[in-house]
Amino acid sequence: MSIMQKISASISFDIASVPTDLHIGGQWVAGSTGRRIAVVDPSTGATIAEVADASIDDALAAVTAAHQAAPAWAATAPRKRSEILRRCFELMIERKDMLAELISLENGKALADAQGEVTYAAEFFRWFSEEAVRLNGEISTAPSGANKIVVQHQPIGVAVLVTPWNFPAAMATRKIAPALAAGCTCVLKPATETPLTAYALAEIYAEAGVPAGVVNVITTGRAGETVSAMLHDPRVRKLSFTGSTEVGRRLLREAADTVISCSMELGGNAPFIVFDDADLDAAIEGAMVAKMRNGGEACTAANRFYVQLGIADAFADRLTQRMAALRVGPGYDGATQCGPLINQGAVDRVAGLVRDATTRGATVLTGGEALQQDGYYFPPTVMTKVPADAEIAHEEIFGPIAALSTFETEDEVIAAANDTEYGLIAYVFTRDLGRGLRVSEKLEAGMIGLNRGLASDPAAPFGGMKQSGLGREGAHHGILEFCETKYIAVTW
Repeated sequence: MSIMQKISASISFDIASVPTDLHIGGQWVAGSTGRRIAVVDPSTGATIAEVADASIDDALAAVTAAHQAAPAWAATAPRKRSEILRRCFELMIERKDMLAELISLENGKALADAQGEVTYAAEFFRWFSEEAVRLNGEISTAPSGANKIVVQHQPIGVAVLVTPWNFPAAMATRKIAPALAAGCTCVLKPATETPLTAYALAEIYAEAGVPAGVVNVITTGRAGETVSAMLHDPRVRKLSFTGSTEVGRRLLREAADTVISCSMELGGNAPFIVFDDADLDAAIEGAMVAKMRNGGEACTAANRFYVQLGIADAFADRLTQRMAALRVGPGYDGATQCGPLINQGAVDRVAGLVRDATTRGATVLTGGEALQQDGYYFPPTVMTKVPADAEIAHEEIFGPIAALSTFETEDEVIAAANDTEYGLIAYVFTRDLGRGLRVSEKLEAGMIGLNRGLASDPAAPFGGMKQSGLGREGAHHGILEFCETKYIAVTW
């Protein structure tokens, strides 16, 4: 049996049924270049599909489609927009199993994680279907009494949305849902590693009643020049990007040329702090979620584990047992608990971080070396005595590596946790609520998981401080990112 036959036997749908052309103006088009981009299954290394490779002209055609659709969509009644978004949610939930298998197939994540992602991704449509009818303005009287102050929130205009490969459904819906709720139209450029989920979802949006041109989806092998062309088109007024801080910096420079509003969800280097008085069971469960969600390939993943001396050995032993017991295998195998990394480059990078740490004195308790088999596998790994000067303490790991070090005092660990250019999320475990809140206030992070290994929620503002980003996604804040605030001075 060939690799593709084995893959086909492991999933419940026909991979050939998933669209692979550009989605522009409600039509599927092959694109002007005639080139295709291979989509690889990380579990085997096999090519499972080829998608269209958009040119700059194709990208600008998508901007044109979004621009032409914008007036009618902005004028659509909030209730109507709300009902369409709600239908997107319902259809995603109805097709949860198929979407989860597709995500596992092109991304490699364990099927249970993929199912969780679909639920999370769909929830953004439900949440913002409710926000669409609550985009309230304000009326007040000027302090002088001379006039009334009327404030409105209007759609900002055509939005370019750039999303990464690690959450191919959720990172798209977290942007598309608030954009549509606000009355904006958009062009989505998903990562070329995981484009199939974005195209499958485009079909769902159309079925749910999203008008042609409101959501356009393009894939391209020349992301830099293609996105740059869109950002320099005066019809584009919004950029929402999720990805690395390095790429985010470049996009901010590009967006500055036309003063485009930017929402940036960038990298992370999350500290996971365990105090001596923590509930050890809760801390271990939290660590497994914070570290191993999506196999560690998440911006919210716990990167640096700081464990107080009194509990350090017990925590390391328990975490090592749990990590070593995880079953590694193809993402779409229902028994898999840790799937492959996204590609060979990711494996090589993670292996290099482990080597660097061990040469500086760290000890590997489990894992530590890439698995020699088809696909891109690195086993769940635990290291202790990781020194502060190790590369792994300063770089986003994006892999199943738990790097442990110890601390003695509260002030010491706060200083260590804040010693990074990133500030996305931090985790704190302690039975002392006063200490937990005190430490949470001092940590330089946009989000805190206090006695929790998972903080993401569509109803909560997601985003970071420092070089982890600008703006917030989710909550009521998310829809405001796609709005212009207009003030009208009026006398009556």
